[in-house]
Amino acid sequence: MMDQFPSLSALRAFEASARHLSMTTAARELHVTPGAVSLQVRDLETALGVRLFDRRARGLTLTAAGADYFATLRTAFRLVREATAALTMRARDTVLTVTCTAGFATHWLVPRLMRFEQAHPEIDLRISASHRVMDFQRDGIDIAIRHGLGGYEGLASERLLDDEYVPVCTPEIAATLGPSPTADALAGLILIHDVYRRDWQLWLEAAGATKVDATRGPIFTDGTGAYHAMKAGLGIALMRRSFIEKELAEGTIVAPFPLGLASALAYHLVYPTTALERPAVAAFRAWLLSEAPQATPSA
Repeated sequence: MMDQFPSLSALRAFEASARHLSMTTAARELHVTPGAVSLQVRDLETALGVRLFDRRARGLTLTAAGADYFATLRTAFRLVREATAALTMRARDTVLTVTCTAGFATHWLVPRLMRFEQAHPEIDLRISASHRVMDFQRDGIDIAIRHGLGGYEGLASERLLDDEYVPVCTPEIAATLGPSPTADALAGLILIHDVYRRDWQLWLEAAGATKVDATRGPIFTDGTGAYHAMKAGLGIALMRRSFIEKELAEGTIVAPFPLGLASALAYHLVYPTTALERPAVAAFRAWLLSEAPQATPSA
């Protein structure tokens, strides 16, 4: 009787070789060389004190002892594979990976997440905040919030948040503008820009401003930097209204001008068409849509 359990690599080499009756095919499956498989099988035979294969010019055949051993190992490996698949599936069902921009995560998603956590404590939510458009299958993404026109080929898409840009600043800066200011009053303030957009020029044109240079002021690489500069009192920034509704209501920031700049772009909830078969994805989608009641399906 053996004092030690046979090595797992040797057992795998034997099981694959017996299943294919070919050490070359087994080697391809196990991503090793045929010589390595042959050595592992011989080591197993030596350790067991039993010949498992008859090696002939035309290939391998199992001995009687090898056939009995293979039948037992085949069942054991199948049970291990099934148990592993069941375990990983259970873990997968509770993990939800979401991708969105850093701005959306910071200003809209994170402030609301406590309500999702309270409603679904069993779901392990993982957020990838990045401007990079990620691939669902390659990057292991379950659901995405993407900024654009919608209509993503091969994916389900629902319009989540419309874009309307509004000039905002601290109450202290708003006070310097006086009551009911015109757009030309911005000539005396620092305009804070997002490098990816020409929104200030478009807003000033829509507001009828003639005395404001739309190109002046610091430029930030994303909306989050512009937001923090505005909160620090540097100047006035154009922000998405949906990102700042709570702060506007609380009065911590102010929108001195009623005019908003509408955009054809919007935030869309995007996912593979089969994703809602997973309860975690379906729950997160339902929660997002409930948090953004204006959301509507899009093509």
